[in-house]
Amino acid sequence: MEDDGFTGLCLVLEDDGTVWAYSGPYDEVFVARDLDEALYCLAEEAVRGLDGTIDGRAGLMDRVDPAWGRRFRGGGGPDGEDPAPPCGRDPLDGFAWIAEPWREQAPYTSLAFFRGEDVSAEGIALLYGADPGQVAAGTRLADLTDMTGADRGHWSTDWDSCCFGQAGDWAFLLHHDTPPGARARREGLAGMGVSETVHLSACSAKAIYTLDYLRDGHRIDDDGIIELIHYDRGRTPYVHGGRLDFLNRAIRRAELDHPGTTDEFSLYFHALETSLGLRLPRRDFQEGTVRAAMWAPGGGG
Repeated sequence: MEDDGFTGLCLVLEDDGTVWAYSGPYDEVFVARDLDEALYCLAEEAVRGLDGTIDGRAGLMDRVDPAWGRRFRGGGGPDGEDPAPPCGRDPLDGFAWIAEPWREQAPYTSLAFFRGEDVSAEGIALLYGADPGQVAAGTRLADLTDMTGADRGHWSTDWDSCCFGQAGDWAFLLHHDTPPGARARREGLAGMGVSETVHLSACSAKAIYTLDYLRDGHRIDDDGIIELIHYDRGRTPYVHGGRLDFLNRAIRRAELDHPGTTDEFSLYFHALETSLGLRLPRRDFQEGTVRAAMWAPGGGG
């Protein structure tokens, strides 16, 4: 690769043995904690130029070292960790169906998920500021369409509304803006039995998409709230061996299982489904039967 006269990879060795690799003045390729990991990462980069398929690159890594082949299939984490199991189905039949419309801010820009003991989707919606009368009445998305007179097909939602429900182990709450003062406090969620939250947010005008994952009050990340980024297939997006390495493994599994899925966001969402169990009921959204409510007048609690 050439950039202002820069060719190939530039390796920078820190005093503590960390190796940084750059393909240009500002383009970080990988960070390795020691020489062995640096050699593995260099092999990953080498096979990228020799085969265009993920399965083919895995075979080339086998030829270098069978342990490196296993490691590659496992998402590049430390050898010996079990790779994610094959899913055996079309990713678009699961959580990944939402990836494409979500990038266009439909049906909502914020996708929030909550897991814990006896977590109530209705209770979370009320905590965020949903209208208590509509929650109690069992209002559906199609009902809101009739109330507001909106006519926008399957995505007939309003910026002053939310959708909520239960899917698998997770309660979900989808919304755009919430009323002033209605931001749910972490203490309030903990009091409702919530021990894990996953928050996905989209700002398509600026092409910013973020993932915020908290467990037992602690953020699971390697450096603050993370962006969901476009990445090159076969190159894991997060730090090898880091706290998000489970996503590296799940994304690599998705790449191996679904070579025809070229959209990185669909692979991300499929990886979130296989690793964390996130789901959304596609038919309920399409038919307008998902639970919904307007925000309560005057803001929430």
